[in-house]
Amino acid sequence: MKAKDVLGRHGETLAADFLALQGMRIIDRNWRCSEGEIDIVAIDGDTLVVAEVKTRRSLNYGHPFEAVGIAKLARLHRLAGSWCREHEVRARRRRVDVVAIVDDGIGEPLLEHLRGVG
Repeated sequence: MKAKDVLGRHGETLAADFLALQGMRIIDRNWRCSEGEIDIVAIDGDTLVVAEVKTRRSLNYGHPFEAVGIAKLARLHRLAGSWCREHEVRARRRRVDVVAIVDDGIGEPLLEHLRGVG
């Protein structure tokens, strides 16, 4: 596995643990279909949450949030619908969250969570 893939998986685990500590119930991880992948699917109260996780070692190439643009958000919304259809889930509410993690492997990782992006 490539170093960036290892970092990404580590970030997804950190994000899932963080979201669970915030009271969300993680119901799926790394779900894939022909349109793409959802990192984390969770339930937050009566809301289905699709969470995109972006992990970086530093801010040298920009903040992780910068990697989630309009096209990516649109894809995540489509993927949320695909996930619901495949799992026969009718969520009253859905939202897309983004979790940004900066982890240099030395200090404590910096984690930021944006709810309801786009």
